[in-house]
This record gives sequence, C-alpha cells and structure tokens, in this order.
Amino acid sequence: MDMREGEKPFFSIVMPVYNCEHYIGRMIDSIRKQTFTDWELIAVNDCSTDGSAALIEKVAEEDRRIRLLSMDTNRGVSAARNRGIEEARGNYLWLADADDRVDPDLLQKVKESLDINPAKMVIFGLAEEYFDQQSHFQYSHVICHEEKYFRTKEELRPEMIRLERETLYGYPWNKVYDLEYLRRGGFRFADYNEAKFIEDIKFNVEYCMDIDTLNILAFCPYHYAKRMEANLTNEFTRDYFKFHRRRIQMLFEQYVDWGICTEEVKEILGGLYARYILSAMQRNCDRRSGMGHAERAGWCRKLFDDRLFNDLIDVSRAEDSRALSVLITVLRTRNTLLCLSMGRAVYMIQKMMPMVYSKIKSGR
Repeated sequence: MDMREGEKPFFSIVMPVYNCEHYIGRMIDSIRKQTFTDWELIAVNDCSTDGSAALIEKVAEEDRRIRLLSMDTNRGVSAARNRGIEEARGNYLWLADADDRVDPDLLQKVKESLDINPAKMVIFGLAEEYFDQQSHFQYSHVICHEEKYFRTKEELRPEMIRLERETLYGYPWNKVYDLEYLRRGGFRFADYNEAKFIEDIKFNVEYCMDIDTLNILAFCPYHYAKRMEANLTNEFTRDYFKFHRRRIQMLFEQYVDWGICTEEVKEILGGLYARYILSAMQRNCDRRSGMGHAERAGWCRKLFDDRLFNDLIDVSRAEDSRALSVLITVLRTRNTLLCLSMGRAVYMIQKMMPMVYSKIKSGR
C-alpha cells in the first residue's frame, strides 16, 4: 500500500513504542487489516533497546502508510505521543498502544459515525484481556456503552461521568479526536512526573471541557492487554494516592465549572474515589512504603479530615459491586482500625492471589 508525499489521510494513528517487540507485530498487523484503508501510522520509538524499531522499519518498507520516528532520549509515553501528534497529517487522530490489538472494522465504524455526526470526539468500547505471569490468557471483561450521538454541550456533559464510571473516559486509545480542534486548542499530554498515572485523563478532561459534539459507539473493537507480569514488576510509587486524588478533584471541578455537579455526579465520583482509597490503603501495607502501623493510622485520620472525602464518600454509591459496597460502608464509619484491617486483608489477597484480586477489583 502506498501513500503519496503530502497526501492527507483521513485518520492519523500515533503509536508510542518502547521495548515491545514481542507484541507490536500483532498490533501493526491488526491495523493493516483495517477495512477502512485511508490512514497513516506514525510509530514513535522512545529509545527502545530491543528489536522494536527494526521490526517497524521492515514493515514500513512494505507499507508506506507507516512511518517510524525516533526520540533522541527516552522521555516517556506522553512525550512520544506529543511528537507523533506534531507529525500527524490526518483529519482525525487515534492514539494506539503497541502491546494491544484491534478488530478490523474499528476505523470503518468510526468513519461511518462521523458521516452521521462529524463530532469532535468518537468513543468506542473495549475488551480488557487479563494474562497471568506466564502470559497465559485468563479471562476477558468487555466494557461497552450505549450508542449515542450528541450535538450540543448541554446534551453530552452529563454523559461524561457515566463514561468515567465505566473506565471509558480516561483512556486515550478508545477515542478518535478531531485533529484540527486538538491543535487549535493546544492540547498536549503532560509530562509523566507532572501528572503521574493521570496524564491520559488530564488530557481528555481538558480536551472535552468545551466540545459540543460527541459520538459514543456500542461496539468493542479494542483489545486491551492487562498483564500480571507487568503489574508485579512495576516500580513502587509513593505518590499513587496523591495523583489519583487529583484525578477525582479534577473531575469534580469539571462538573462544578459546568454547573451540573448533581447528586448523581457525586455518587459516581465517590464510588471511584473509594476504589482509589482502597488501593492506597493496600499499597500502604507494602514494605516499600516505609509505613508502620502508626503511620498508616495517621494516613487514615488525615484522610477522614480531607474535604474531598467528606464531600463525596457519604453520598457515594456502588454500582453493581458488592466488594465496593462493603468498602464504602467501612469508609463511612471513619474507624481507623477497621479501615486498616480492610487494607491489610486486601493487600494479602493481592499478594497471594493476584488474579482473584483483579476480578474482585473489577467487580466480578
């Protein structure tokens, strides 16, 4: 397949690449099999030390829709995405991850939706695919929202918090963005150290702050790989809770700014916040946190005095999750010992039975 110099494709696909030679071939193959063929793929190599770049170069020789860019220094996924966006030439932007895969009709169905409603953003569903430490597939969790087309700000804004409840708001790779609107607004992904864990949702909140059109598609073409091996080898981060609290605060402020911070919004945000609190209490039990019993107890007491906690937890609601319902009930007691016991119990489950933990965490 060829693409002439200067030709403008309908879709620009930007894909950060870092040491993923075992997976990237599958993702590129799934992109090349798209039934809608008017696209370019910009792979941004963030100083990989494996064979990822060589693999892309070989495929790019066969398909001139594919380009390889290389970063001078390893700067992380946000910088790689920003570099790719700068080079993109299409009408719409899709940000793909190198270790996932997609169904062949993804771009076709997005294009058909844009023919109906030329929106600033298109959102589609996904299938979380869980793999154990030996990379063996364990189970899949499909997340799909009802199909909806929005043509005004007033229509679409109440829907965004429902998307966040389903984990569909934060990800960048289950969305297609209007590239001209993105550039006109100057939207960029924040540096990892500035917005650790939340660079994706921060970008989406800023991008969606003033959009007036949105398509939500009721199909799940994106297969998101969640690998237990990667989870177990991740560096321990002391700032986990600080940044995720900021995530909830950011969403809360967005709805306040919109003037529609309703009880439903607070209920959903409170449930999401409770999940991050539980993850933080579990992480506090990790020896790498450097926290003993007294420090963990102090952390809980400080939490109970926090304004965001008091604004949201008492009105929070668990959506079809018994585990979350129990968690919220415990948090509302503001009983330090009870909360510490729950954090310890979850820590032990996560350590000894990680796959069981992942199923409980996702509400199954």
